[in-house]
Amino acid sequence: MADGSVSHSPPARQKALRPAPASAPLIGISAYCEQARWGVWERQAVVLPRRYADSVAAAGGIPVLLPPAPGIEDALARLDGLILSGGGDIDPARYGAEPAPQLTSVREERDAAELALLDAAMSLQLPVLGICRGMQVINVARGGSLHQHLPDVVGHDGHAPVPGAFGAHQVRVAPGSRLSGILGRDAELAISAPTHHHQAVDRLGQGLTATAWAADGTIEAFETDDGDSFLVAVQWHPEAGDDPSLFRALVAAARCRPLAPPDRLRV
Repeated sequence: MADGSVSHSPPARQKALRPAPASAPLIGISAYCEQARWGVWERQAVVLPRRYADSVAAAGGIPVLLPPAPGIEDALARLDGLILSGGGDIDPARYGAEPAPQLTSVREERDAAELALLDAAMSLQLPVLGICRGMQVINVARGGSLHQHLPDVVGHDGHAPVPGAFGAHQVRVAPGSRLSGILGRDAELAISAPTHHHQAVDRLGQGLTATAWAADGTIEAFETDDGDSFLVAVQWHPEAGDDPSLFRALVAAARCRPLAPPDRLRV
């Protein structure tokens, strides 16, 4: 002050950028709403198969479930990575198509929430892993389209052979891709269980490169063309298998991501 006196006003509260976490990064996982029953209760509930959370925890992350609530994308400013999980079909209107007769379990609130989550994750430079439906969400967000009922395209039910259970088939992985490095294999990857889907990528979205295929030509994985970003998606269900490498890679990327941009503040 001009008279030399000392101000005793409390200092302004400082806001700090969140650095890349040294350990246990927070990994958001998109969840969804379904009618559920537990004990004597039957109500609408936010649900997610437990294997997703267990896989993240086993890989060294802390799983955080993200319900399809309006504004849920704002939670990503406090998280370090994102998994878009499997589930029902995306509204085909989002990629300019009429609904096929086999379309099932479309939830507008989930479509909107997951597309918003993906957009926020990209803005925040968070690593993203898409699983089954999650892969399809990313493709649609990038301007791609989907086969609405894959058996009509490939002529068999091998991608979802048994209702309520996972099937098995082989996947060919592109040598030199990020995916091949994660999985530690450059040619044939035999997946023992985790496949169950009746939709798949048709037209590939912008900025995406296919990195794995089933024997019938179905795209089974893609990644971003930007080698500095961790955006990897697979059509199979790694959480249901015995290979944790995709979850470990996501958690490692969450630990080592670039420092937060200036508008990503945490008090």
